[in-house]
Amino acid sequence: MIAPLVVKPINKSDMGLFCDSLDCLTDFANLIGLDLKRSYLNLDAGFDSDNNKFIIRQAGMIPNIKVNPRSTKDRKKIYRRLDDFNEEIYQQRFTIERTFAWQDTYRKLVIRYEQLECTHIGFKYLAYSLINLRVFFKENLI
Repeated sequence: MIAPLVVKPINKSDMGLFCDSLDCLTDFANLIGLDLKRSYLNLDAGFDSDNNKFIIRQAGMIPNIKVNPRSTKDRKKIYRRLDDFNEEIYQQRFTIERTFAWQDTYRKLVIRYEQLECTHIGFKYLAYSLINLRVFFKENLI
């Protein structure tokens, strides 16, 4: 798990975190020498917008965002938006959701008690380290 984090209080929508999160991801990937060009970025239907897809393409990545029909009755528009969507890649999203579920086992992260953002991020990194440790030892024991 690589976790460049952008955190905001619980009353802020995560849609507003997208640009900052993508910037942190690309900066971190550059820092460790990871090439994200032509890699898929899986997002759920809440992020389905032309602007988000444009931003992802500007970063050199391929947007794979589940289509949100938005009450569109015109099938041609829906099929046009489906051209960019890869269902097989999207099926791997369960890994992300499972990781969020693992994160939610740490009560301190489910409800944010800390006033300082740096303290909250520190606890997130601690939780991610414990998750990685558990996964690493589980794979080596088999």
